[in-house]
Amino acid sequence: MCIGQRGISAASQCRRLIMTTRSRRETVTFRHPFRIRGIDRQLPAGAYEVITDEEMIEGLSFASFRRVATMIMVPAAGQRNSTMEMISISSVDLSDAQRIDASAPHE
Repeated sequence: MCIGQRGISAASQCRRLIMTTRSRRETVTFRHPFRIRGIDRQLPAGAYEVITDEEMIEGLSFASFRRVATMIMVPAAGQRNSTMEMISISSVDLSDAQRIDASAPHE
C-alpha cells in the first residue's frame, strides 16, 4: 500500500514504485555454426530461443519500451542431454552473429 508524502499523492507514488516490464520471446535460426561474444565456445547451427526483457519508459504520452536485457538459450557446455543454459548477451552481438551467418556462403 502506498501512503502519500508531503505534496505527493499516494497514487503518484504508487505509479513510480511499479515498474512495467515485459519479456519477448523469439526463435532465431542460424544456418551455420556461430559464435557470439560472451559465449566461450562455438555453437552449432540450429534454432535458438532469444528472450528480450524491456521496461516501459515513464512520462511519455504513449507506451514505449526500452531493452534492458537480452538472453539466449543454448545447450549447456559439456552436457549430452537436453540441459539448456540461459546466457546474457548484447543485442548488438546477436545482430552481428546473424549478419555473419546470413552472409556466409550456402553449402
